[in-house]
Amino acid sequence: MAIPSADWVPRGNVIAMLNHYAPPADSSCQPFNYVDTPPAGQPGRNTSDSTQETLIHDLRGQDSVFDLDKDKFQIITNVEASSERSFTDDTSIKENYYPEVKQLLVKHIRGSNKIHIFDHTIRLANPSAPRDPVTSVHIDQTAASAVKRGRYRIVNVWMPLNNKPVESFPLTFASTYTLEDCDVMPIEHRYPNGYTGETTAIKHNPSRKWYYLSGMTGSERLLLECSDSEPLKPGSGIGGRVPHTAFVDPRTREDAEARKSIEVRALVFGL
Repeated sequence: MAIPSADWVPRGNVIAMLNHYAPPADSSCQPFNYVDTPPAGQPGRNTSDSTQETLIHDLRGQDSVFDLDKDKFQIITNVEASSERSFTDDTSIKENYYPEVKQLLVKHIRGSNKIHIFDHTIRLANPSAPRDPVTSVHIDQTAASAVKRGRYRIVNVWMPLNNKPVESFPLTFASTYTLEDCDVMPIEHRYPNGYTGETTAIKHNPSRKWYYLSGMTGSERLLLECSDSEPLKPGSGIGGRVPHTAFVDPRTREDAEARKSIEVRALVFGL
């Protein structure tokens, strides 16, 4: 596949700093973070970061080698422009973009027969934005936070909304086969309405292998599997989950366009 032309976009493997899980100071405490404003007297989260220098491999030019069944992530190219133009109104996104995501998933996930999209998030690399890129290694859901119905998977569909290739805060994702169960830490995800879900933070492990796709464009989609009702069976194409995080590429220009993106989270039912 040809590399999109933009000589100012950082390309190739890079060494960057990734933020991993560090436990609460009191080891008896339940790890948690609050969505939006925490209750009076409570911190936004009770965990901290272990920041580690990490080699991240650029998949540009070899992205077709990986697929969701085998690797738990997949890059889809040459996707037609969305009929949703502004990506500013939630109702419009649900009416216009959600059906496109469903069609994309049914087409590219073998054995899928039903797609249920349960939410989406717009992120903008700007301190004043409601949601900015998450810069700590995580998995969006745990198996306990999904409803079991036959085999199901939770898959994120990530798309940049910039009008040119992404330069700032690219997304990196790790090989599921280099993720050890002992490095996966459930975190209570507490919402203002009282609902508590779970996300997963990830401990550092130097043997983990990380990837990114340099200069992603609006015609590309990244699928990330966050949960699978089937246990991981190495070599079988069953099970697995993919840690991911935004990261600061040290080669990024100071005046780079702020990364804007949308991630849609879907339950995928089927074989």
